[in-house]
Amino acid sequence: MKLLITGGAGYIGSIVARLLIEAGHEIVVLDNLERGHRAAVPGQAQLIVADLRNAAEVDHILQAGRYDGVLHFAALALVGESVTHPGRYYRNNVTGTLNLLEAMVAGAVPRLVFSSTCAVYGQPDEVPIAESAPPRPQNAYGASKLAADHLIGDFCAAHGIGAVSLRYFNVAGAHGHTGEDHEPETHLIPNILKVALGRSDAVEIFGTDYPTADGTAVRDYIHVDDLAQAHLLALGHVKAGERQVFNLGNGNGFSVREVIAAARRVTGHPIPVREAPRRPGDPPRLVAASARIREQLGWAAQKPALETMIADAWAFSQAHPHGYNRSASATSA
Repeated sequence: MKLLITGGAGYIGSIVARLLIEAGHEIVVLDNLERGHRAAVPGQAQLIVADLRNAAEVDHILQAGRYDGVLHFAALALVGESVTHPGRYYRNNVTGTLNLLEAMVAGAVPRLVFSSTCAVYGQPDEVPIAESAPPRPQNAYGASKLAADHLIGDFCAAHGIGAVSLRYFNVAGAHGHTGEDHEPETHLIPNILKVALGRSDAVEIFGTDYPTADGTAVRDYIHVDDLAQAHLLALGHVKAGERQVFNLGNGNGFSVREVIAAARRVTGHPIPVREAPRRPGDPPRLVAASARIREQLGWAAQKPALETMIADAWAFSQAHPHGYNRSASATSA
């Protein structure tokens, strides 16, 4: 198939692009490079530098390309930024998705896989979280993703598009020389590895008084390779006129202290910590119920061990201690 990947210069989109190329698909990446990296785009993929907020440009790209499907990763995804700049998130995540959907209809593109998030659930009533849990996003990031999900459902019903929304939990790891490089970095594992690299003096633990075994928040982590494989399966399971929703996690939770301990074992670094108060709105536990995707798509995590995720991320971090802009050889002089 000929597939368009929006946000394909980002962490997850670029790795999915690689796996799709390995599976024999023709890949075109659409990215405005505002937060993505040209160096992350596979060499076999065509890169179109464009912005989904430009409706005319997106319409031209979709009609000219004659695509068999779209994988939609392009989004702003910083929770704190979404609280202080909600308009930025609705313009990018919702308007961008609307422009993409209208262009898909005009270009007769039949299938879509959407990169969604567990942030749509907010504070859950029950853990593990099933797809039937009521969505109650606590910030503009989660709310904008939920709005995009509703848009997709409406377009499926009205225009016959088949779509799968994958609601991610915490993604970690790397795929060879492709990995996580955000600025600013808000995710726990990359920030732990910055300490091991000597780029930070300590990692902050936000909250030590949660009702969990060790007092720190518990999160579900999934290897980026396992996440990427779910997208390949989803492409083959779209149903015309329907939007399907699947949670995507390991179904196991790890506390902040457990993640730090695993990173100490992997890196051999003591990784000092600095305790800080809870962040407003952070739930004690976020763990996915992933039975639906296992049963309906046949997906199963192949790299469920936390140490494996951290080891792969550590290898990428050592090779790219300052991200894609500077490699290890460039910093050794």
